[in-house]
Amino acid sequence: MPKPVEVKALANFRIWLRYDDGAQGEVDLSNLADRGVFKAWHNPEVFNAVRLGSHGAVEWGSDLDLCPDSLYMQLTGESPDQYFQRFKTAHANV
Repeated sequence: MPKPVEVKALANFRIWLRYDDGAQGEVDLSNLADRGVFKAWHNPEVFNAVRLGSHGAVEWGSDLDLCPDSLYMQLTGESPDQYFQRFKTAHANV
């Protein structure tokens, strides 16, 4: 599975990501910004503090993170079936 290797906060609740397989680009997270714990992002210091966690999650502090697989699918436009089938096939060929 691809792992994120770099993340940067951008304006309007967007992040830029680069994965170890070369996939890179912007992901719009504005649909989350007014929901539950994500309301914290309205403080620019919180949103701009995005980082990669030790297990590859995209994190904002210790209480807020997003799954790197989900973000990869948003970035590349792959469906869950496409994403997981690709890695299931690659693993079967090893």
